[in-house]
Amino acid sequence: MQFKILTSQLLKNYTKAVKESPMVKLDNIEKIEIQVDYFQFYKSVSSVYSSKIEGEDIDFDSFFKHKFLNVKFKPDYTRKTDDLYAAYDFIDNNELNLKNVQKAHSILSSKLLPKSQQGLIRSNPMFVINSDDKIEYVAASPEIVKQELHKLFYDIDFLIKQELNPFEIFYYASLIHLVFVKIHPFQDGNGRTARLMEKWFLIKKIGQKATSIQLEKNYYRKIKDYYSNIKKLGLEYEELDYSKSLDFLLMTITGINDKK
Repeated sequence: MQFKILTSQLLKNYTKAVKESPMVKLDNIEKIEIQVDYFQFYKSVSSVYSSKIEGEDIDFDSFFKHKFLNVKFKPDYTRKTDDLYAAYDFIDNNELNLKNVQKAHSILSSKLLPKSQQGLIRSNPMFVINSDDKIEYVAASPEIVKQELHKLFYDIDFLIKQELNPFEIFYYASLIHLVFVKIHPFQDGNGRTARLMEKWFLIKKIGQKATSIQLEKNYYRKIKDYYSNIKKLGLEYEELDYSKSLDFLLMTITGINDKK
């Protein structure tokens, strides 16, 4: 496949490491009995754990009661997660393209950013700072951020039109997440958007059943590995080494049957 920014470089190693078909792994997920809409339940799981990765003080039990049992909490407690839930709703009936990703970002960043920055591609330098107040990563420079995004969405459009096997689907879904978060095109909400895009691509390729893949919860449970695997590629955007991304790309698929 001829890509502008994605790569099939690690697909062979990925397939060998996964061994069992991702669709078989997905079909073997134990189905739980719940008294609410199945897909709404898993959108809640996605919204809560993607929020928690970003340090939001929200727990699933409380959000579940808020969403499905009409239990009242202070608005500030659920507001950002509500917005993220609305973005997960949005991806069900919209194509995965740059314009719609900007719309989804506007929805999920409603309480994160001023309206003037919601869905707006940044025109300033971006540094990711870690908990020790040190630079963790230097994102794509403002001079190239738009062209890098257009490369990514050219590749996404190409992949959506292709017949992909299950290994390819999960491989590229995770890679889209990783490349997007490395470009880091928004002022805030990049991680939430990247995880949303991984789920979005899976839904487009395998249907609504992808909603139940708890990739956000898996990333949260393994949050140290999540950030460590992102960091492995390098500090500067122009010097990223995607040959070191296999550990990240395997996180979702190996986490499907992880009951820890």
